Amino acid sequence: FALELHKRSIPFRIYEAVPEYKPLGVGLNLLPHAMKSLSNLGLLDALMAKGVETKEYHFYTKNGQLVDVDPRGKAAGYDVPQCSIHRGDLHQVLVDAVLDRCGRDVIVMGHKATGVSQDDKAGVVHFVDTMSGETLPDCRAAVVVACDGVHSAVRTQFHPNEAVPRYEGTMNYRGVTRWKPFLSGATMIYMGTTETGKLILYPIRNDIDDEGNQLINWVIELEKPNTHLVRDWNRPSDLKDFIGNFEQCSFDFLDIPAVLRSADNMFEYPMCDQEMLPSWTEGRITLLGDAAHPMMPRGSNGAAQAIIDAEVLADLLAESDDWPAALQAYDDARRETVNNVVMANRSMAPDAILRVVEERTGGKPFDDINDVIPKEERTAWQSRYKSTVGFSPEQLAKTGRG
Repeated sequence: FALELHKRSIPFRIYEAVPEYKPLGVGLNLLPHAMKSLSNLGLLDALMAKGVETKEYHFYTKNGQLVDVDPRGKAAGYDVPQCSIHRGDLHQVLVDAVLDRCGRDVIVMGHKATGVSQDDKAGVVHFVDTMSGETLPDCRAAVVVACDGVHSAVRTQFHPNEAVPRYEGTMNYRGVTRWKPFLSGATMIYMGTTETGKLILYPIRNDIDDEGNQLINWVIELEKPNTHLVRDWNRPSDLKDFIGNFEQCSFDFLDIPAVLRSADNMFEYPMCDQEMLPSWTEGRITLLGDAAHPMMPRGSNGAAQAIIDAEVLADLLAESDDWPAALQAYDDARRETVNNVVMANRSMAPDAILRVVEERTGGKPFDDINDVIPKEERTAWQSRYKSTVGFSPEQLAKTGRG
């Protein structure tokens, strides 16, 4: 958002809760509509130097049978690549660009927002020191944009009844492993269903050593009772919680249990979202990204929607002398669209086709996938998902993204 504002010569200041930046987290995937926005900010080369160009998705049953191949990014005809990247690398590219273009004084560290207030002329943010908890001076600004994530203090203040996370019933396990390239070296694998264990696996860094290995990001989704509902991306997990579901998944294209056992680190995250809000904006204050629309971490939509939020809001601020009205116009333009994505992430995902195959075969091997689900039906599944979340080729041609 800072880079979008700078591009339009709108002054800003970022107040960041953490006292210093660290390369935390694991991988994420930047879809074409997000990549177009980032490319328009001059970040394409820096992102691709850090990440991996994802060229295709492969969908497999739990017994390793190929169900479908879906081309992605430029291989699918988009004018920008799809990029898989470590979350820390993405953050570093963004921070470096802000510091280089805007100067170091635009980012203020160690300021945790506790709430907001406003009058006719300004929004006001109240802070405490992240480390000590001591009260810090307020910040007054013409508008305030709260990008304070799934635990947003501003969202909770505006909508306290909607501040409770909604647990779907599955736990998400994530990790990264140093491994030799598999398949094309640019392939994302989807395998299985949540009942027996769903796996997503893809490279996020190339040539990490002299042997040409990649950094592989993997995500597992398993049905679990709600034993603890801690939404912390850095909460450690234990291999024993999920390895049993994949012991038999050693195939000629990849030894999956070996990849999981060789992970550098692993984390867990409950699959949660929150109920959609009736509004994001109050006067001179609005919400953006996860603060506005926390969604299931499914289908690579969370990051993409936040990136598009930023572009749309910056455009509206640049076009209007009435910034509170611009905030409301952003709310009107984005809220219903993103709410549809939140709902889609509850019941849809690129791998939903695997559940169909599981139901039709009873989990047994098949001789010919076309006897189970014809190519036309497989293509329709993927097209429907892309249209629902907003990155079908037709949609992006209209918006200029992708």
